[in-house]
Amino acid sequence: MMRTSMAEATSAFSYKKFVQFALEETGKHTQLTPSPLQENFGCLTAMDGKTELQMHSFESPKIRLMRSLSIEGSDGMQVLDFAIFPRAEFNLPIFCANFFTTPVMNIVVLDLNPLHDVISQQDYKEKYYKHLIPLGLKYAELLPWGGKITSESMKFFSPIVIWTKFPPSQQKHHDLYSAFKDYLKSWLELMDQASGETDVSQIMLNLESQHRYLTWRAEKDPGHQVLRRLVGETLAKEIIQSFLFNGVDELGSKTFTDYFPEYKCDDGTVNKKRSMVGKSFESRPWDTRGEFIGNSLR
Repeated sequence: MMRTSMAEATSAFSYKKFVQFALEETGKHTQLTPSPLQENFGCLTAMDGKTELQMHSFESPKIRLMRSLSIEGSDGMQVLDFAIFPRAEFNLPIFCANFFTTPVMNIVVLDLNPLHDVISQQDYKEKYYKHLIPLGLKYAELLPWGGKITSESMKFFSPIVIWTKFPPSQQKHHDLYSAFKDYLKSWLELMDQASGETDVSQIMLNLESQHRYLTWRAEKDPGHQVLRRLVGETLAKEIIQSFLFNGVDELGSKTFTDYFPEYKCDDGTVNKKRSMVGKSFESRPWDTRGEFIGNSLR
């Protein structure tokens, strides 16, 4: 009976309404125009002939790329990979929603990924996250910490990150949709308030930080295996490099091992291990004030 109720909850749930809300809400704040990527990345059917992949991409004066990939499989699997990347003149966080759903489990990451280090750069954390800590605490209670996550991944997360796992249920799906809406509205408010940077050196720092983020995600994102299984190695690589993490080939010339030399093997290839540090966090590494306490956690 429990499996039946989970399956019913999954079948009644769709990430399409998340994408629709994002487009409508963002359109209230800025003029979205279709990205040139839309010509090459739209809808396609996976190799199984049943699973559907839908891709959307837009841009605006402050947004370099807003893109989404949603997947609906006949086996109850659903995926949403939604992100908003600011233009280099703005040091805004990167909006990130990565949701993976099966008939028995949901795996969720929702965050305003910091463009700059929120652990060592207190001013950046104060600017973008201090007033959002209550929002993060609200959803951290509704959507509790999902267990071990590598310390390398934590470098790209903020104090309000939602990392969680839960069996499908209407209530949890409602909570997730509510969190998605509130986090997106918060990001859009930050965008409204953002002023363009004129200092060339600061713009270059923003550019490199975004390129570093893209380089990490393009190499280590765990969702890549799903794409390869659905559409094959060649097309999966094209979607990852040119669509999901567009800019990894254009925004900078540094390689993955330039940014993360600890992953470089003797033969020059990239070590496929998830973590080189070997440390992971089983519980939330920020306290209720948004202070990082991960250094004291084992």
